[in-house]
Amino acid sequence: MPEVHDPQLVAYNLQLAKLRVRASPFVKWAGGKTQLLIPYAPLFPPTFNRYYEPFLGGGAVFFFLQPPNSFLSDTNEELINAYWVVRDWVEPLIESLRRHVNDRDYYYFIRAQDPAKMTHIERASRLIFLNKTCYNGLYRVNRDGRFNVPFGRYRNPKICDEEGLRAASMALQGTHLRVADFADAVADAQAGDFVYLDPPYHPLNSTSSFTSYAMDDFKESDQRRLAEVYRELDRRGCLLMLSNSYTPLILDLYRGFRIEIVEARRAISSVGHKRGPVREVVVLNYEGGRYAKNTGPSVGEDLRS
Repeated sequence: MPEVHDPQLVAYNLQLAKLRVRASPFVKWAGGKTQLLIPYAPLFPPTFNRYYEPFLGGGAVFFFLQPPNSFLSDTNEELINAYWVVRDWVEPLIESLRRHVNDRDYYYFIRAQDPAKMTHIERASRLIFLNKTCYNGLYRVNRDGRFNVPFGRYRNPKICDEEGLRAASMALQGTHLRVADFADAVADAQAGDFVYLDPPYHPLNSTSSFTSYAMDDFKESDQRRLAEVYRELDRRGCLLMLSNSYTPLILDLYRGFRIEIVEARRAISSVGHKRGPVREVVVLNYEGGRYAKNTGPSVGEDLRS
């Protein structure tokens, strides 16, 4: 996949927000952060050098900040291909999306197609179409890597949001996009760079796990590996922000760092009455532009309160 030339290094400052494009995620993704941007906004560092987001998903935080030196990645090849096409080929993508229709039989026809045999634009168009018309906007694949979410039966989904796609394309200009494991994606992050980590969440219980947004599940061993990467980046002097579930494991893994609690309403569930506010953590290694390691909630705290 071709890569853009390095943009001129310009440190990010919150004042740049006045110049950003009014862009938002063009796909719905499990654990999306759009609803949390208001409580997150005071937590972002006011200035930093480069920006890394190795669990890109819907990219709500990137589209909110739009830093000029962004390195965006995910392990989901179909997702990163869609970002690449939106960035570089948005008009042909729009033409392709216009041809899709919200019909059950057509949906399953498109779902059954092999993206490996498509052009980059066709693959991106297929992903966005399925995302807009599948059940609950869910992305899920089976062990063979095949998308297997049923038809959503929406009355009038906006399959081709032309203005939204063009705005997203403008915001993505100059970004670096790649398919990569999170550790590889941040391997060259340096002091003063801001790294936002939004991994698949550690499950609240044995029935709440949803980590199969790529072919490989995000296991407890991956959570521990991520915590090691977090501490290594902290030693380098990177500015770090991590989102995850409010569980004993996560509180233990990030003991010693500043931990903020936020509430989010999670809508991706097959049972409507179970969709409601849940407590989440934001783990930071800075405060007010200075590095700080404050003690967060203890592992023994009653997590039901």
